[in-house]
Amino acid sequence: MRIRRGLPVFLSLFVAAAFAVPATAQQQEPPEAGAPAKRPARPPHPARPAPVAEAKPTLLAQYAAWGAYTASPGGKKVCFAIAKPTTAETKPPNRPRNPPYMFITTRPDDKVTNEVSIEIGYPFKSASEASAQVGTTTFALYTQGDGAWIKNKAEESHMVDTMRQGDSAVVKGESSRGTMTTDTYSLKGLSEALDRIAKECQ
Repeated sequence: MRIRRGLPVFLSLFVAAAFAVPATAQQQEPPEAGAPAKRPARPPHPARPAPVAEAKPTLLAQYAAWGAYTASPGGKKVCFAIAKPTTAETKPPNRPRNPPYMFITTRPDDKVTNEVSIEIGYPFKSASEASAQVGTTTFALYTQGDGAWIKNKAEESHMVDTMRQGDSAVVKGESSRGTMTTDTYSLKGLSEALDRIAKECQ
């Protein structure tokens, strides 16, 4: 099974600082019996994270639901678009989890363009897959810890093109405790945000 990289650490720090919520709302579901209490580790980012002050992202513009940002952790320029879901549902209802987000990231130094990644807000069920549906097209997602990425890397550009033309993206997944989630992201403003980060990170 292919191991995907997690989000750069500074992005996680950025989310925690910029979209902070009360501590009671940030509680994750407890791990399964016998599982370690700590958050599952992700593959390390190849570059050592820069200090938060140096890596602090700068808002380029806000386009409807999507913000376009840039940052330079460790001197390497990174651009990304980020959005929160417009609706977030759990079954059973009202299960606590951290706020979910979708990122689309471009890292010129790593030759990465428009990498789609999702923070679901809880540890996924081990070895499970998630999905993202845009219109009538469904994309399988590989999961690790609380992150998800497109399973077939060759489909990523198609996924982004489909999202540019779509109205919403519906992300579904299952937690380690069996909670089913459905997060709906508005795609309004996504094309403009991607055009902006493409210009910034040529």
